Amino acid sequence: MNLLRAASTISLFTLASRVTGLARDVVVASAFGAGASLDAFNVAFRIPNLLRRLFGEGAFTQAFVPALAAARAGEGDEPTRRMVDAVATVLFCVLVVTCVVGVIAAPLVVWLMASGLAHFDEAVVMTRIMFPYIGLISLVSLSAGVLNTWRRFAVPAATPVLLNVAMVGGVWALSPLFERWGLPRIYGYAVGVMIGGVLQLAVQIPALIKAGCLPRIRLGFAALGEAWRHPGVRQVMRQMAPALLGVSVAQISVLINTQIASHQGVGAVSWLDYASRLMEFPTALLGVAVGAVLIPQLSAARAREDAAAYSGMLDWGLRLTLMLALPCSVALLVFPEALVATLFQRGQFDALAVGKTALALRGYGCGLLGLIGVKILAPGFYARQDLRTPVTIAVVVLVLTQAMNLVFVPLFGHAGLALSVGLGALINAVWLFVGLRRGGWFKPEPGWGRFALAIGIATALMGGLLYLAQTRIDWAGLAGREWLRMGWLAASLGAAAVLYFAVLGLAGFRPRDFSRRG
Repeated sequence: MNLLRAASTISLFTLASRVTGLARDVVVASAFGAGASLDAFNVAFRIPNLLRRLFGEGAFTQAFVPALAAARAGEGDEPTRRMVDAVATVLFCVLVVTCVVGVIAAPLVVWLMASGLAHFDEAVVMTRIMFPYIGLISLVSLSAGVLNTWRRFAVPAATPVLLNVAMVGGVWALSPLFERWGLPRIYGYAVGVMIGGVLQLAVQIPALIKAGCLPRIRLGFAALGEAWRHPGVRQVMRQMAPALLGVSVAQISVLINTQIASHQGVGAVSWLDYASRLMEFPTALLGVAVGAVLIPQLSAARAREDAAAYSGMLDWGLRLTLMLALPCSVALLVFPEALVATLFQRGQFDALAVGKTALALRGYGCGLLGLIGVKILAPGFYARQDLRTPVTIAVVVLVLTQAMNLVFVPLFGHAGLALSVGLGALINAVWLFVGLRRGGWFKPEPGWGRFALAIGIATALMGGLLYLAQTRIDWAGLAGREWLRMGWLAASLGAAAVLYFAVLGLAGFRPRDFSRRG
């Protein structure tokens, strides 16, 4: 399998997802701005997303995918399918209980997350509407892990588009209905999330049937007991224990930061959320895509005891990360007002919101390389079923991040939270890198010095061009002249991209240099 082609496939569909996500954010910014109701929605939506990191694409995926890939490489397809059935049965039962408890305990959960919300009651209602989303999206993560192990990457990468479309539909079609019924318009946005979750799960089923690996969930205490005793389930549970701790540490950081943001004034939670959306654009395009390809391939290489292939895949992932993530990080640092103003400044999203969101975006930009690097480096430990090391690092980084909050929040307000997250991610990535090197699992291939020098020069020139565009054009002042502002943005980013890749081309780099088979 060509790793670059597989990662490109995921990135292409992820790009579609992020473009529709930006379209969704543009619609939401115009409809709701960055006010108290959107703060309430962001907190309510963050709660199922937090638990999704535990049951879905976080701890569960980190434990499930390596075990699944190793089982398929060592035992074949049929025993692996039985393992999938058992894991799906246990996961489904756990999710049902979790969703019921979450709906009942919504007021307590919202208070723990953001006690300073201006529209607290709205957040409680929306939490109850959206809490079952955690069950849907966790089953989607299970399906994605199975399909990725069977090297079917396209459908899992494309499904987030459906969520974005459903959420936009909720704003356009359902919000006016709730307003006519005398209820907050924001509730339509929340219902759109649930519709999107149903669509995401539904579209996975034909792909699973075609691959011959549709999980069979069996109900009843006897079936649950039998599934629980399956060796594969026991293995996944053993691996999930430290992974849960690691992901829980990260989510505790999110919880603390949201609580702090809720006391930074109306709009602070939303400013951070808009900035996070833009930060996640390159993170998903590169980090998530490459990570999704690497975990099953690294696990298979580990099962074959092929140390050279293992190290080589990590080297490939790190080079690709540096080449694409470093210029993105610089763009977020020197060009944030242009991005935020062009994408969001209309309707209820005013010039103040542009400045506040851009400030937070700069904070995330300081650590973008680390945020993406963690998604490339951590699979190097997951594939070896070593979750203890990433968890230990995550615990220490949590403490350091909150210590940085004590310094940066008084200085920079809500943007200090983003800066702490970014710097913490950099520390995490460097620590993981050192661990892989000292363990002898990663040995850099020749040519890194020349490669890094070329990337540095190309990035510096690109950053200079974007800085000129940022300072010479009054982006916020172009409000109302949307086509002109979008034209300037497209021209600036296009020129920067041409300059960057032209410099790399002159340095002798070609796309085929990043082709690798796994």
